[in-house]
Amino acid sequence: MNTDRIQIAGADVAVVGGSIAGCATALAAHRAGAGRITVLERTAGHLADRGVGLAVHDARYAELAAAGYLDAAMPWVQLTTRRWYHRDGAAPLGRPLAVLPFPFRSYCWGPLWRELRQRLPEDTVFRPGVRVAGAGTSADGATLQLDDGDGSGGSGTGTGTGTGTDKSGGARPHAGDRTERFDLVIGADGYRSTVRDAAFPEVRPGYAGYLAWRGAVPAERLAALDLPGLPATPWAVEDCIYVVFPGGHVIIYRIPDGRGGHRANWVLYTAPPAGLDLALESPTSLPPGTLTDALYTHLAHVTDELLPPYWGGLIRLTPREELFIQPMYDFTAPRYTAGRLLLAGDAATVARPHTAGGAVKALQDAAALEAALRAVPERPDALDMYGAERGVTGRAMVELGRRLGRFLVQDTPDWRTLDQTGLAAAWSAADGSGAFGGREMQN
Repeated sequence: MNTDRIQIAGADVAVVGGSIAGCATALAAHRAGAGRITVLERTAGHLADRGVGLAVHDARYAELAAAGYLDAAMPWVQLTTRRWYHRDGAAPLGRPLAVLPFPFRSYCWGPLWRELRQRLPEDTVFRPGVRVAGAGTSADGATLQLDDGDGSGGSGTGTGTGTGTDKSGGARPHAGDRTERFDLVIGADGYRSTVRDAAFPEVRPGYAGYLAWRGAVPAERLAALDLPGLPATPWAVEDCIYVVFPGGHVIIYRIPDGRGGHRANWVLYTAPPAGLDLALESPTSLPPGTLTDALYTHLAHVTDELLPPYWGGLIRLTPREELFIQPMYDFTAPRYTAGRLLLAGDAATVARPHTAGGAVKALQDAAALEAALRAVPERPDALDMYGAERGVTGRAMVELGRRLGRFLVQDTPDWRTLDQTGLAAAWSAADGSGAFGGREMQN
């Protein structure tokens, strides 16, 4: 990489992808001194409407807060304890298996994204509804091939709106396919990344063979779960619930709802019904409103037959049209840099969500990228160092996700035989490196 020729001060930087990783890396470029930042997001809808949850380990939060990417003003719920259950007849909560520490903060995706976007300077050009069809790089710049569809522009991240212009009056054309040049392009465009395809066309996400069903239930709906023998307080606010069954498990914890209350966020992992062809070898997802009859019937079987009544009932409180599915994929790029193309977040590495470290890794990527961009004038190899160091973390998280996937879904133990000691030992063996929740950042 010709990093000795990169002048980050005043540079024209494009960020492909406008989600959490994209906003965080745009913020990193701004703090490092970039002059013009353009964020290109393929989704034309409201990203802030996403209501799913994520969790951040307390220790990783402290690091990211010190780096300026998280703080206490972002709505969150403190979690402390992980309680494991297994179905046991008609017992509403099931049989308790173990209690383990769970020092995490939970967030709702939408409010967290909104807070990050609001931190960007007002002259950031945020352009939704723009499809990036390709990317390229040369010694003195990078190019993007764009398709705006109907040519609608975006808005800055301040209070004003625009048509793809910044406060200085600069504008880019909007009609039809075209090529635009930038000093740097950061690919933060997720697991189907166009930027990664350009940088490393040989990298392909691998389907793990199972799915994650996801939903979030407003707290007021939980009162409908009036079951015989149910404790007055089925689970404390600080509890993260793991309910295990042969071939899968569900995780349930509270997240902020963005209005001062809570939602019960849940993620259920298990294989799809036998013989169901979902064409999952290519990266895909099933957004809300697209769940097939076969998949919904399978979910009903799991909730009614494999989960304890209360936890299964909680999942069934999520309307069908609000459910969505994420097939499990994982991969990592060999490096996070290729000439003037840089990668961050899921564009660089996708680890299975069992690691509880996806959002952490994306925010760490941004913090590490900021440090590297700041260091380039004195150390021309700084971006190569960023790519190498974050690549090590990415590979470690992919391997952790695979180990936890085998333990929790693909090769589950006989849960009926495990007690506190046995489950703690089994978890420790699966975690291995102790990287659950994300690896410590390297200074």
